[in-house]
Parts: sequence; C-alpha cells; structure tokens
Amino acid sequence: MAVIGILDSGAGGLSVFREIRKLLPRARYVYYSDNAFCPYGDKEADFIIGRCTQITEWLRENGADAVVVACNTATAAAIARLREQFPLPFIGMEPAVKSAALGTRSGVIGVLATAGTLKASKYLITKGRYGGGVRIVEHTGSGFVELVENGILEGPEAEKACAESLLPLLEAGADTIVLGCTHYPFLLETMRKVAAQNGYSGIRFIDPAPAVARRLVQVLSDAGIPTDDAHPGTALFSSGPDKTLKTLYSLIDKEDTVREDA
Repeated sequence: MAVIGILDSGAGGLSVFREIRKLLPRARYVYYSDNAFCPYGDKEADFIIGRCTQITEWLRENGADAVVVACNTATAAAIARLREQFPLPFIGMEPAVKSAALGTRSGVIGVLATAGTLKASKYLITKGRYGGGVRIVEHTGSGFVELVENGILEGPEAEKACAESLLPLLEAGADTIVLGCTHYPFLLETMRKVAAQNGYSGIRFIDPAPAVARRLVQVLSDAGIPTDDAHPGTALFSSGPDKTLKTLYSLIDKEDTVREDA
C-alpha cells in the first residue's frame, strides 16, 4: 500500500501531519526530522537543497509514494529542484497571505516566519500577488524553532520570545497573523495568551496546514494513490535526538484519541 513521506527541519512538520491524519486516518506515514541541522531558516539554499534531496532519496527507499515538504523554508528553497529530480508528487507549504488579506478587518496583516522564508522568491511572489489593498508587516519568530525543538511550548521563556516577535505586529495594527513556519502552531496557545495579556483581543491566527492537508488529498486522488491501508501507522525518524519528536507526536496521538472518543 501507499506510503506518505513527510520531511521537515525538525518536529514542526508534525503540525502538518496532525491535519493530514485528520483527513487520512488510515494511511501509512514515514516522518523524517532533520533536527541535526535544524533550524533551516538561517541556512543557505544549496545546503537545504542538498539535505532535502538526501532525505527524499531515503524516503523513497523506505516506500514513499508522495512527499510532503512540511517546512516553509525547505519548500521555498528546494521543492522546485525536488520536483525536477524525483518522479513523485510533492506538496509544499505556502504562507497564507491570501486568506489573511481576505479576512482582515483592520487592513493590516502580520506574517511571522523564518528569515529564509521572508526573503524567498516564493513568499515575495505570493505577497505581491495578494498583498494589494492591505498593509503587510513581517517579523521573524526569533527563537521559536529552538523553543519547539526543546519542547518548551509554554511558560515564561516561551512567553518572552512570543512577545518579542508578536507584539510589534500587533502594535502595527495587525488583526490577522499568518504563521509562516510549521513549528509556530505549537506555540499558538502561548501567542494567544501574550496577545490577550497585552490588550489585543480577537486576533486571528492562520495556520496553512489544513489547506496543505486538503491539497494532499486531492493530489493523491488525482494520481490514483490509495490511502486506506490495512495496517495504518506512522514511523518516526530523525537525524538527531528524537525525544521532542516523540513527545510532540504523543501529544497529537492523545488529541486524536480524545477526538475519536468524543
């Protein structure tokens, strides 16, 4: 049966996997975290292309019939090259600027992303295409990836980092925040707390993962790739320590169990 490969610089791609599994609960998955080289946001494009190429080769050897590049920075740097090199469907990430522009009430949207994503041509093209008529303010999520990779999702350290990157966007009038890195949704509750504590209510945060999951379902259907496996499951692999990967995965597993029991 078919295998869906998912790659990310670390554990952040699990935020995408979470949404995919909601739609394809009986599929088989192989997830690869490249956390030995995380974060990708400060790496050169050639390095990221090299790592993504090696990981894709490994995923293919382990049965992947399609690959989700669950990393905004890797998508921007490498997905075009991967599509040229491998005869597989690839699904990537794209900051949800269009949805934010359509939904803002203040006319100001904020984009939180890595430095690599904010300077990438893919993001700049999307910004130019859908940013007309609104003001777009940007900020890197400084330290966000490192927090998630260390399993620090709440508490004073997480709140301080979130405040330093989020508040400048809110102070600029943004009422809608695009999460432009797959690690960032794991800090969403802390970001909401920081916004509320500083007097900003009704802030809308946009996670592109649900849209990516829907796109994957369509691509697999169009390619005739089956997703109902007699032995569904997920195999986790990483290039570095796997403690946080397993911890976040267990949280997602627990969420799914609670939802199924509800």
